[in-house]
Amino acid sequence: MSLRSRKFLGILLTIAWLVIYALVAMVVGGVLVVGRGMAFELPFYILAGCAWVPVEMMIIRWMSKPDPI
Repeated sequence: MSLRSRKFLGILLTIAWLVIYALVAMVVGGVLVVGRGMAFELPFYILAGCAWVPVEMMIIRWMSKPDPI
């Protein structure tokens, strides 16, 4: 797969991942966290705000690999 193809697919994967992640985080936060006090909400928002990064780093690392010769 060429670099250009991987970047295009990576963009699509990034958009899909972030949309799905945001929806899941909103549902989990709305059902389990909201209204339970700052002791539950703050750690959840910190964790939810950072948890998407490892998957996105894998996508970026994959799509920026050089073309095979």
